[in-house]
This record gives sequence, structure tokens and C-alpha cells, in this order.
Amino acid sequence: MSSLLPDLLASRHADLNDEQQEALRLLNGEDNVFITGGAGTGKSFLLRKFLQDTDPAKLPVLASTGAAAVLIGGRTFHSFFGLGIMEGGIEATIDRAAKDRRVARRLKKAAGFVLDEVSMIPGVALDAAERIACRARGDMSPWGGLKVVAVGDFAQLPPVTRDSSRRDWAFLSPAWERSNFKSVHLRQMMRAAEDPEFCQILADVRVGLVSERVKHLLDWRSALESDEEFEGSVLYARKIDVDRINQHKLAQLEGDMKTFETEFSGEERAVKSLINNLPIPQTLELKPGAFVMLRQNDPQGRWVNGSLGHVKRFGRQDIEIKLSTGRSIELERSKFSLLDAEGNETAAARNFPLSLAYAVTIHKAQGATLDKMIVSLRNLWEPGQAYVALSRVRSSQGLSIDGWDARSIFADPQVTAFHARIVKNS
Repeated sequence: MSSLLPDLLASRHADLNDEQQEALRLLNGEDNVFITGGAGTGKSFLLRKFLQDTDPAKLPVLASTGAAAVLIGGRTFHSFFGLGIMEGGIEATIDRAAKDRRVARRLKKAAGFVLDEVSMIPGVALDAAERIACRARGDMSPWGGLKVVAVGDFAQLPPVTRDSSRRDWAFLSPAWERSNFKSVHLRQMMRAAEDPEFCQILADVRVGLVSERVKHLLDWRSALESDEEFEGSVLYARKIDVDRINQHKLAQLEGDMKTFETEFSGEERAVKSLINNLPIPQTLELKPGAFVMLRQNDPQGRWVNGSLGHVKRFGRQDIEIKLSTGRSIELERSKFSLLDAEGNETAAARNFPLSLAYAVTIHKAQGATLDKMIVSLRNLWEPGQAYVALSRVRSSQGLSIDGWDARSIFADPQVTAFHARIVKNS
């Protein structure tokens, strides 16, 4: 008699499209898996579906950066493998981690791990972690026998490295080759599914192609620059521009300023780290009518990280927000946590999950879905910066361009070649 398990899994995940269903079957197998695809193709949604059927103690989710870890309530890749800041180089880092009994205990307990936003992990860190896993587990097979699920899009922002003259992409490392990933390339754009022409334009920008249709879109949406009825977040590359605009816009509003201090708890050192990675300010200043961004996903699906709205009123324990969709919500304070390498909470912050939305940095916007935005595509210096910015919106109708230059739209040729190989072999 044939197994009913595939049919049962398919019925439970009926909200996945065909390529996501196929990816889920691969994820439930024994192979290491790399899930990639353009922005808005449902990588995170697929991952959440997969994790519903897994034991977090056996397959922990690791974030590539501290800021990402705070948003997902997870641990960082560096802390889990005992990498620290890799002081002294890769060999010294491996020796320190190999002597740490806590690292060995974690790695022996786990059956594998999920690495979110793998594109932000430098290759040298991936190599160090793989060698640490082998030594800790006494197993010289790739990753000491751990199952690895890596998720990310290398066409987005690159890893931060000390040597800015070269980009240390994870896929160029020996550890990547040893991992022998089965690659899943998601093609169907979910975020902008109702605007197929915009999807094609984003595909051009993703590979750094300033095609005629890209030029046409940017020129067309630049014509809306003076449209006073268009209100959305302004995306800039530099934080100094963002802070200036937010404070200027808030000062122009009438009404009394309300101040909400973020309450911190936990170890002093951990609190300092949490402050550096928090998606909300330490002091949240708002007025009635303030334009704000939600900085957490709602478990009930009423909003997502990046949803926009206006402050309508201040209650005793809540703030009423009228979302750009027209829906009004009563928002309560929520918690952001910092976890240690063992998955224990070491620091927490409580406040309303809001930030001013008149302006946002492109880096802060990565991973967010915006209803409307105005973006400046001038003087960008990172490959993928323009792509990350433009792919935040669901439709070209929600986009306004505050100037652009062709030199700001480019991709790393190594990344383009890497993704082309995946597409060819998938």
C-alpha cells in the first residue's frame, strides 16, 4: 500500500504554490537545502511552513545578524557556533570554539540548523563554523553530519567585511562546496503578483540591467515627485538623512508630543547589544497624525513588518493606528528579545512596535513589505541596494522615485553567475 504522508502534507500546506510544495518535500528529506529566489517570492513564508513540523531544539533557526535575530526572536549564527568577532583570524577562532564545552554540547544536541539570510554571512565565517561542527561532533563529514537549511538571496545586500575591496560571499567558500546543497529557486513573485510587468522590471534590476523598461518605470514614477497626495516612506541609503527627515516631519505636526520610553531588562552587556540591534528607538516620540511603520509581524496576520499607518489616538494602554489599507487597529506594547547561544533570553525590550515612517534606510527596509514608498536611487554604493529598495513595494503604483542614476543600479557579477547556474540546474 502506498504511503499517505505526501498527500497529508500537501493538504496541510494547501496555501503553498506548486514550486513551494516541491521545495517543502525537499526540505523534509535528508539533503542539505539552499532556498533562494528574488525578493517577495515567499522564501520566509515557505520556511515558516517547514518549521511548523520541526523541533526547534533539534533544528534551531539562526539569524545572520543581531538585528535579524531580534526581529525573528532567534539566535545569531556567530553566537551559536562560538565565533564571536573572529578575533585573531579563522584558526584562532576555531581553536577557541573547539575548547568551549558549551559549543560542543549545542552542536551534539542539534540535528541541524536553519540559517536565515545566508547572503549576509561572510565566507570565512561559514568555513570556520563548518570546521567547528566537525571537530565538536567528531565527524569529518560536511558539518559533522548536521542537516543545513540555508535561506537567502545573494542578489540583495552583501555581507559586511573588514576588507571592503573584496566581497567574501558565502557561496565562494570551501564550506559551501562541501555542503553539497540541493538548491531550490523560487520564481513566482508573491509580493507583487498582481503587477506582472513590475515583476519583470525587478528581475532586470536584480541582475543590474538598466533596460528600457527599467528606465521607463523610473522616469514615469519620477514624474510623481511633486504629487502632494502621495504619502509613503522615503528610503535613503544613509541614516543621517533618515533621522533629519523624520524629526522635521514630526515637528511640523500640531498637537502634544507623547513620549514612550522603551523598557529594558536583562544583563547589562546583553541590553547594550539589544539596543544596537533594536528596530525601534529607545525613546519613541509621537504625535496624533504621525506617519508610522509597524516593526513586527502580527501573529493574526492583520499587519506585517513594514505596514504603514497614521496615529489616530493614544489610549491608556494602547495606540490606535489607521493602517494605509484603511483598517484601524489597537496596538499594544510588545516584546523584542535577545537570545544567547543556548536560546535563552538574556535581554528584553518592551514598547510599541513602531518607528516613524517618513524616512527609512534601505538596510532597515530589507525584509519589510511596504504599501507605498518614495526612494532615492542616487549615489548608491553596494550591489543589490537598488534592487532591495525597489522590491519593497507590492506594485509600481505604490512607488515614487526621488531621482535616480544608472550607476546606482548594479549587481555583483559573481552573484549573477552563481544564480544563473542554479536556475540552469533547477
